[in-house]
Amino acid sequence: MAQGIGLYGGSFNPIHNGHLIVARAVAERLQLDRVILLPSARPPHKVDHKLLDANHRAEMVRLAITGEPLFEFSDYDLTRDGPSYTIDTVTHFGELLGPHVELHWIIGADSLAELTTWYRVPDLVDACRIVTAARPGWDTIDWTPLRTVLSEIQIAALQAGVLQTPRIDISSTDIRRRVREGQSIRYLVPDAVREFIETQVLYRVGAG
Repeated sequence: MAQGIGLYGGSFNPIHNGHLIVARAVAERLQLDRVILLPSARPPHKVDHKLLDANHRAEMVRLAITGEPLFEFSDYDLTRDGPSYTIDTVTHFGELLGPHVELHWIIGADSLAELTTWYRVPDLVDACRIVTAARPGWDTIDWTPLRTVLSEIQIAALQAGVLQTPRIDISSTDIRRRVREGQSIRYLVPDAVREFIETQVLYRVGAG
C-alpha cells in the first residue's frame, strides 16, 4: 500500500492556527502518514509581495509543529536557487521518497483560482494529487479559466481533490496588521510563534 504524504507549501508569513487545522483535517480525511510543511523563499506568483526574512518564517514553522508527529518541516524551497516552482518541489520529493509514496499537494481555494498562472501546471496536476481545502468566501469555484490550460481529465482530478475542511477565517495579513496596531494575536497562532514574534519584534512598523 502506497504511503500518503502531504506537501503543504506557502509563505507562512506567519504560520497560524488556520494552517495547522487545515493540514490536520486534510491528513485525517485522506489518511495521510505525514504532512511536510515547506516555507517558500519567493513564490513566483507573488513577486511583489514583501516577505519576512526566510529564517524567521522557517523558525516559526518549526516552533508551530514542535511535538507534533504528524507534521514535518522542510527547508527545501528556502535553500534552492531560483523561484519556488511547485512542480520542481513535487519532482524533488517524488525522487527522494520513491515510487511507493503518493504525494498530495495541499492548497486553498484561493490558490486553485491562481493555478493558470503557475509554472507547468498541466505537469503538476499529473505529478501529484492536488488537494484543495475549502476556505471562507470560496463556496463556488469557477473552473472556466482552468479549462484553458488543462484537459477535462485533469479538471476532473482537481474537482475530486476539493475537500470540505474546517473554515477557519484566520489570515496572515490580518495577523501582521494586528501586530502593527498593537493588538493581541493570542489564539490566532501557536503560543510559541506568538512569543517568537514578540521577542524578535517582528511585523512592527519599521521592523523586519
